[in-house]
Amino acid sequence: MATTNTNVTDRFPGVAALLTVMQRLRDPENGCPWDLKQSLTSLIPYTIEEAYEVAAALTEGDDDAIKDELGDLLFQVVFYTQLTQEEDKFGFDDVAQQTADKLIRRHPHVFGDAAAQSDAEIKAQWEQIKQQERAEQGVDHSVFAGIPDNLPSILLAQKLQKRAANVGFDWHSIEPVIAKIKEEIAEVEAELDAPQPDQQAIEDEIGDVLFAVVNLARHAQVNPEHALRRTNLKFKQRFQAIEQRLAERGLTANELSLEELEDEWQQVKRL
Repeated sequence: MATTNTNVTDRFPGVAALLTVMQRLRDPENGCPWDLKQSLTSLIPYTIEEAYEVAAALTEGDDDAIKDELGDLLFQVVFYTQLTQEEDKFGFDDVAQQTADKLIRRHPHVFGDAAAQSDAEIKAQWEQIKQQERAEQGVDHSVFAGIPDNLPSILLAQKLQKRAANVGFDWHSIEPVIAKIKEEIAEVEAELDAPQPDQQAIEDEIGDVLFAVVNLARHAQVNPEHALRRTNLKFKQRFQAIEQRLAERGLTANELSLEELEDEWQQVKRL
């Protein structure tokens, strides 16, 4: 039986308002036809889209956009828990309470008797607790248990590498990581230079390069998704600056040669 949201709604009127709006949208007689048609699975694409929009707002640093997009993502959680509460499974407060309990359990150095530790020790403790939780739940004993295969590829690579590192399958310095990238690039070049290039083999080798670069980011303590998003944004802004410069001269990018575009690119970089 799902618990009520009384405690949450009393303390947080904004949450109370959002939960009430959700209930109205799902009212069988006077609700919104679109919202009434949704299911737990039909909402998945919207949730993924909202998560990416939050990431974009955070990257751009626009506070109003961040607040707006976080609200949209929160609404997804409210929508899911409205559906599960209608099925008498669990509600919003149940999800919040379970998450609070889990965070307390995974932070014994904050909520328990464990002494303060370094970042590395805290991460190791976190993974150990998670592994113990999986064992208690009777799930797959593989080191990769619980990692969804449908995660975005960069995030999945990062998670696989972290789990392998937790059992000692990892380099202890960054030099062999960089050497591995160079080795993988050489293998890509070899496939491209083959008398009869094999497209599948080229794809495999480029995948190995990307996997190795994610590993470099992990060793350098850089989030590869965040790094690539920042680079994407930088590339977009620089090229749009080129387009603006050309428009002021009555030109478009496709009217310039590669060499001329490269010259424009370098000028924008200097600016």
